[in-house]
Amino acid sequence: MSIKYWPHTERPREKLLQQGAKSLSSAELLAILLGTGYKNKSAVEVSYHLLQHFGGLRPLFNANTQEMYVQTGIGPAKYARLQASIELARRYLGEHLENKPLLQNPKSTQEYLKAHIRDYSIEVFCCLYLNTRHQVIYFEELSKGTLYSTHVYPREIIQQALKHHASAIIVAHNHPSGNSTPSQADKTITHTLKTALALFEIQLLDHIIIADNQAVSFMELGLL
Repeated sequence: MSIKYWPHTERPREKLLQQGAKSLSSAELLAILLGTGYKNKSAVEVSYHLLQHFGGLRPLFNANTQEMYVQTGIGPAKYARLQASIELARRYLGEHLENKPLLQNPKSTQEYLKAHIRDYSIEVFCCLYLNTRHQVIYFEELSKGTLYSTHVYPREIIQQALKHHASAIIVAHNHPSGNSTPSQADKTITHTLKTALALFEIQLLDHIIIADNQAVSFMELGLL
């Protein structure tokens, strides 16, 4: 049955306005994004089906167009709304880092990096370029590799750091395997990069490994 026939207090949008977003289930929140259902299925019913089919919000939002379009009731417009919502969430996290020294806000930094590179199925290496007050100038994904490795070139990182007039950087990469333990290759490139950056008076503040919901900091481990 269409949501417009539901009691006013049970409709997701009205419920959110009256009780706040936290009072809604994931399916109800998703239904607000979808806007409509199809035929005799409400947007909430479509949402429940999507969550059950994909196994949760994270795999749902990571689904590609082919995986989504085979789901009844999902087309380009609804897929676009879902992708826009997750990108807004990433940018929201990014705003928490603006004008704030990152070393005083490590958890926000890690959450920001999780949002950007956690769900890649291949390794991705990225950089946060910082000014003299350790505030974010720019975020960049520098290279993408395979399931187990990515190529990192210190010269390219130095060039980009100089381009952005950075005085310090934080580098990060993901481990799609879910194992957050730094490899010997991770340790080697960190040491090489730190030494190379020092020649240009650019400080390497941290190297963070993102593995599923874990974030491992080289600085916290004493590896820098």
